[in-house]
Amino acid sequence: MPAVILAWLLPGLGHLYLRPTTKGLVLLITILTLFSLGVAWDARLAPYLRLDDLLAFLRSIAQMAMGLPYFIARSLGFDAGLVTAPSHEYGNTFTEVSGLLNILVMLDAYDIAVGRKSGS
Repeated sequence: MPAVILAWLLPGLGHLYLRPTTKGLVLLITILTLFSLGVAWDARLAPYLRLDDLLAFLRSIAQMAMGLPYFIARSLGFDAGLVTAPSHEYGNTFTEVSGLLNILVMLDAYDIAVGRKSGS
């Protein structure tokens, strides 16, 4: 489903594709701002893909759910985070929540695409 893939790539893009433009722009701006604040506040974006620490694994998956912004931030060198920074945990929380919100946005785009709900 193209709308869901677009929604994963960039929050709100699936909605823009489906034509609830205002909703798509609001989602794009708010979730991208939330993620950007998290990165600015020294979030650690390094993936943890082992199952020995399930919470760290789930946190990494939540961050990766942001799609392209996550991978762009990592490629620009924002992956390390500064653990001693006072805002580090806030940054982690903001990036994780933005990814979880994007999962909800993807589900919403799917529901609109299959006709379960209207786009407004």
